[in-house]
Amino acid sequence: MCDAEYRRIPRAFYRSNTCHAVMLPLKDTVQSRSFPIVNWSLIALNVFIFFIILSLGDRAEVLVAVLGVVPARLLHHPGLFEFATLFTAMFLHGGWAHLLGNMLALYVFGDNVEDRMGSGPYLLFYLLCGLVASFAHIALNPTSAIPTVGASGAISGVLSAYLLFFPSARVITLVPIFFLPWFVEVPAVIFIGFWFVSQLLNGVLTVVAGVQALGGVAWWAHVGGFLAGLIFAPLLARRRDVRRAYLDEYFPW
Repeated sequence: MCDAEYRRIPRAFYRSNTCHAVMLPLKDTVQSRSFPIVNWSLIALNVFIFFIILSLGDRAEVLVAVLGVVPARLLHHPGLFEFATLFTAMFLHGGWAHLLGNMLALYVFGDNVEDRMGSGPYLLFYLLCGLVASFAHIALNPTSAIPTVGASGAISGVLSAYLLFFPSARVITLVPIFFLPWFVEVPAVIFIGFWFVSQLLNGVLTVVAGVQALGGVAWWAHVGGFLAGLIFAPLLARRRDVRRAYLDEYFPW
């Protein structure tokens, strides 16, 4: 886990970043054909809000408690504001590593997914995956009174869309071996597949152990966002144009 640096939010679940502790994505091999305006806007908005949170000092914990998703509160006191937290929580982060890890994954994978969908559908896709991620977390933790924050539920959907659209792509990855940095090209199928399996296994462990989260991570939010991406991505993708085909793209439908 790469998140819990912001100690003024000691009891928040973090939808932790979509990097893995032993594999850090730096770049992919697929070139975007258009400027990813929505993807860059999402990154800028997340960073901007994070600095606002930092500026609040001790009041930040109150803000997170109010704007984060609290399953028990939403289920017992449903209302317009509580449902709004399903969106606000996507733009809150619990620490520098939590933010940077998520934004790095969004930077590496999001531009190509936006290029494949178009800016408007991509924004809709991102928000839908984030919503499903929250619902998955709520369903598995209905009595939790702990705020859940983070963009990685939505970014999990971006990963699954990337996997569908560009499975033969490769991800230039930083892998520390014996404390030395090694840069290797990992097939996207392996990188994203390994990440998803790790999320699923940790989620299952929370159920078996009867705990709400392991390491403060909302694992089922990641799983839910990823599965939502598999469903929504084919529906929102542009029709394939052979003249604009990608060398690394495979589009089976």
